[in-house]
Amino acid sequence: MMARIRNTIELGKVSWRVLMKDRELLWLPVMSVFASLILLGVLAIPAWGMLDSGTIDAVTGEESFNPAIAILGLIAAMGLSMIAVFFNGALVAGAYERMTGGDPTVRSSISRAAKHLGGLMPWAILTATVGLILQALRERAGFIGKMVISLAGAAWEIVTFLVVPAIIIDDLGAIDGVKRSGQLLKTTWGENLAARVGFGILGIVAAIPLILVVVLLFATGMTVLIVLAVIIAVIGVVALSAVLTSLNAIFQTALYMYATTGQTPSDFDGTSLANSFGQK
Repeated sequence: MMARIRNTIELGKVSWRVLMKDRELLWLPVMSVFASLILLGVLAIPAWGMLDSGTIDAVTGEESFNPAIAILGLIAAMGLSMIAVFFNGALVAGAYERMTGGDPTVRSSISRAAKHLGGLMPWAILTATVGLILQALRERAGFIGKMVISLAGAAWEIVTFLVVPAIIIDDLGAIDGVKRSGQLLKTTWGENLAARVGFGILGIVAAIPLILVVVLLFATGMTVLIVLAVIIAVIGVVALSAVLTSLNAIFQTALYMYATTGQTPSDFDGTSLANSFGQK
């Protein structure tokens, strides 16, 4: 597994070089963030009004449960999932276009993802539903139960790691995409797990300078520098998230292409990293 993690970190470097050929694709996760903020802002208006005019239970004297708030929460969860899945699909579409000899743009990536809304949106609803169920169970479980549920959640993420590439590349539906991803698990489980650790390590290493700068600025106690620290932190988090999300999409696409065709994507040919996709 350590060898796989090292390979994954190296693969991250190659994925970075692939990403640098199409830097504009970094705007896709940024657009996802802005779309999510817009959705939350729109939903916050009625939610705030409902909270402000909450009803009081005549018996207990406590504020009673407002089902409308729960409905808004459900809409938010589903909406955020749809946004995340769609833009992840656009990233995969862009990566696939690059790896098959094309020259992707933000428009072409979004256009290709839009053609697969019939698979992406049901998948977004399905994965959001699973997440909500697991969260509800986690809130009611004891310590051991929380551990079991967390393991179940991790297993779900591993099994469904290649669903979006299956939908975008092979035009599968959500259920068939889950089946395909599960079938490929036996040949990709090592890289799947290593990707989570490897890209996590890359994220931590990349975040260290950002954290140090923000902490040092906060430590000055100067209002101007504290405001600057907040701005740097927000921009840094969005930028780092955009890069890691893009690299992960490139990895997913390359892994799916190899797992389904047996051939290493051309962008990884001629490098020592081809072994990352070698026979298990």
